[in-house]
Amino acid sequence: MNGPGNEPLLRVEGLRTWFPIRAGVLQRTVGNVRAVDDVDLEIAPGETLALVGESGCGKTTVGRSLLRLVESQAGRIFFDGVDLLSLPRRDLQPYRSDIQIVFQDPVASLDPRMRVRDAIAEGMQSFGIGANEAERSERVAALLERVQLDPNEMWRYPHEFSGGQRQRLCIARALAVEPRLIICDEATSALDVSIQAQILNLLSDLQEEFGLTYLFITHDLGVVRYLADRVAVMYVGQIVEEGPTDRIFERPEHPYTQGLLAAIPSTDPKRRGIAPQVRGDVPSPSNPPPGCRFHPRCPLAFDRCSREMPPIYAIASGTSRCFLSEPSSVPPGSGG
Repeated sequence: MNGPGNEPLLRVEGLRTWFPIRAGVLQRTVGNVRAVDDVDLEIAPGETLALVGESGCGKTTVGRSLLRLVESQAGRIFFDGVDLLSLPRRDLQPYRSDIQIVFQDPVASLDPRMRVRDAIAEGMQSFGIGANEAERSERVAALLERVQLDPNEMWRYPHEFSGGQRQRLCIARALAVEPRLIICDEATSALDVSIQAQILNLLSDLQEEFGLTYLFITHDLGVVRYLADRVAVMYVGQIVEEGPTDRIFERPEHPYTQGLLAAIPSTDPKRRGIAPQVRGDVPSPSNPPPGCRFHPRCPLAFDRCSREMPPIYAIASGTSRCFLSEPSSVPPGSGG
């Protein structure tokens, strides 16, 4: 993996993606769903960053915002030093091949009316990869072989493949346009555990072979520990903790991260009961609580948490959005 001195391939600053809530005959805006609210991220070349959190926290919207499949209202998205949010849509085309996405549901991702060969070659044709159809067919065959599928099956339709095979097809289609960054949005969550392991091994091998960079969006912390170099933990539209994977798992700083890890089933008696359990339900992103968004569910919350939004504190090898990470923080129960 790349050293910390390298410039990030992707740098996100203050990203905000809200969706209007409309009501009435005139469909006036009466509020906003704050799906992504002031998010900062960095990913170095060749690195895997896992973006984790409960369903509805906004992590998928982050991925779609990076690709401008949805439009953000504020922030900057630097890819290789270029702010993609500042570009008109017509100028985004050169970057479409650099950033690809593999979605959770391969059935919805693949057009059932297109043969596998055409689905994979479609992007090549759009970006001028391959001199002619014969050359593109050769490339499709090589890609299918690389994702451990039979090249002779390129003329079949997606429904003729299993779920794990369809996800391999989606990976081949992403690779076809020679990307530098691949966003994997819950790419293994719909698969059986044994198939998940095969896909994760494949992604790891492809990363090493092609020098790929991954943003891996998931709620599965087991997957995170296997694949990710660093982890960003998201809660109700905000990153609450970020750091190297080993540190996040061994010494989580934020109470929300501690609660997520405590919820993982374990046979190790030393791990059971060592962290406070998260209580209650995730609040609506259309009406987040005041102060720290996690405070209504946090067993360590104190008075200040309900009044003020915590800033992002630099901690050892990462960041944390929690007053308990402040060097002079007031301990819980002191009434400060």
